[in-house]
Amino acid sequence: MQSFIKKPFLAAAIACSILFAACNQSTKTTTIMTDSTTTTTPKLPPASAFEKTINGKQTHLYVLKNKHGMEAAITNYGGRIVSLLVPDKNGKLTDVVLGFESVEGFENSKEPYYGATIGRYGNRIAKGKFKLEGKEYTLVTNNGPNTLHGGKPGFQEVVWDAKVIDSATLELSYLAKDMEAGFPGNLKVKVTYTITDDNAMKVSYEATTDKTTVVNLTNHAFFNLNGEGSGTILNHLVQIHADNYTPVDSTLIPTGKVESVTGTPFDFTKATTIGARINTKNQQLKDGKGYDHNFVLNQHDINTAIATVIGDKSGIKMEVFTEEPALQFYSGNFMKSKNMMKGGKKDEFRTSFAMETQHYPDSPNQMSFPTTVLNPGQTYRTQSIYKFSVVK
Repeated sequence: MQSFIKKPFLAAAIACSILFAACNQSTKTTTIMTDSTTTTTPKLPPASAFEKTINGKQTHLYVLKNKHGMEAAITNYGGRIVSLLVPDKNGKLTDVVLGFESVEGFENSKEPYYGATIGRYGNRIAKGKFKLEGKEYTLVTNNGPNTLHGGKPGFQEVVWDAKVIDSATLELSYLAKDMEAGFPGNLKVKVTYTITDDNAMKVSYEATTDKTTVVNLTNHAFFNLNGEGSGTILNHLVQIHADNYTPVDSTLIPTGKVESVTGTPFDFTKATTIGARINTKNQQLKDGKGYDHNFVLNQHDINTAIATVIGDKSGIKMEVFTEEPALQFYSGNFMKSKNMMKGGKKDEFRTSFAMETQHYPDSPNQMSFPTTVLNPGQTYRTQSIYKFSVVK
């Protein structure tokens, strides 16, 4: 939430009510031959599998693409990234995001956040309570004693209004009504997904309110840079430009301290594999069952990559850029093989990771953390970028 300065929204609006023809691709894979090795090229899920009425609103699948062949499939059910196809070191398109091949898959998933837009408040709020302007608000607790990712209903289970801006841009909007999930204020939210010609996905967030509230929006894509269903992410190489992190209690609520990563398993200031220290005897790793922590990012702007991840098999490199002050790095610790993903394999333990750009968890209850308060007359505006290239 870097800026609350109100500006005219500058995105060009090109009204469109039809889905892209590219949505109609089959989930079947195409077999190709490369250097005498047989490989398969993933296809996007069929648009027909995302046609459904949920809570009186129609869901669809939308496809964005750039001139280099990068493609993203997004559904307005939960504002979710369903697929993201990027080229690997051999030029083969690889789906680096876990998802389902139908909207019912997302509806019935044991893990509710695959690819979703998260709100109204990403991450945890202690005991589902916070005070604002002297009034205490009570939220739905859905993560032990705490509220996680907006409680219920969270933004991942609502149907967003969609507007196709052009072949590379989709705008989603939603009105979260006053006291929905316990949060004050009618919050008008707009999220814009753009695929750029330098093989990046740009996610822009905007929100306004008619009553003082708290806002912390993010996206919860589950990544595997070797490709969905390719196995463990423990050999992915990670670098995070964060000299500090916020340690948590046993329920994963920040203690309020900001501590140095130096000499701890949380030091990713130099590129390190996810698995190098994940089994270290450390109370923080024990409480999180691995990495599920908020990293306090070093000084940066939107033009400076704050995190880099490289797939060990694919050579795909993902750089993360953001205007947010923090990043939640999650190593897939709660994946339990309970869901069949669109690639035909289950979501096994630590076969994906998430990097959620954000403000700090539990900020409404911790005054020393950067504020997440949004007042009437202000505009919440922030953006994050996931840029893809290859290392050969």
